[in-house]
Amino acid sequence: MVLPHAADCLVRNSWICGKYLSTRRDTILTDLKQHVILTVVAVAIGFAVSVPLTLFVRRFRRTEGLVLGLTSVMYGIPSVALFAVLVPFTGLSGTTVEIGLVTYTLVIFVRNTLAGLDAVPPDVLDAARGMGMGPVRMFLRVEVPLAMPAILAGFRVATVSTVALVTVGALVGTGGLGQELSDAFSSYFKAEALTASVLCVLLAVTADLLIVTIGWFLTPWRRRRSA
Repeated sequence: MVLPHAADCLVRNSWICGKYLSTRRDTILTDLKQHVILTVVAVAIGFAVSVPLTLFVRRFRRTEGLVLGLTSVMYGIPSVALFAVLVPFTGLSGTTVEIGLVTYTLVIFVRNTLAGLDAVPPDVLDAARGMGMGPVRMFLRVEVPLAMPAILAGFRVATVSTVALVTVGALVGTGGLGQELSDAFSSYFKAEALTASVLCVLLAVTADLLIVTIGWFLTPWRRRRSA
């Protein structure tokens, strides 16, 4: 049932407009889906790249300053400038956006994963060696589980920040909900701006809660300690 005068909220440029949601539903859902895909792919690739970097730093400690410094410098590059550098090579495509997003996740993942692994108590490692564990088994069975809280904290920060950064991809034509925001700013359309903003916030909150829930299942010892 359409409320009185609800249909002309498009003409009045209202902040809340059911008519806009009903007529643009497919476009909004498509942009939302693209936003989720861009975020998931960037976070997954960023973590996959950060793992060998972290292990490299642990193996060769002298490279820690270089690797962390380089990833920090890349994180400090403005997204607009980074996309401008990438466009001549990758074009106005999702590839450009993904490369930029992955670049920004590296410093978060490397720092958190390295901090988590370094925080494993030496006496625990000595006990694992005494039980006959080899380096690989000890890493997978002891170090990674104990470092999991720090790793998951990195996932939370990287995911939420990536959700926000995806919107900048609208500058190169692949920005998920950023497309809605870009159109809204250029046309001063309030309902479109509010809808895209709310969806971005809800997406970030949902992703954060999902990671917290996964962490709750992956760290049962923390639940027992709390109990």
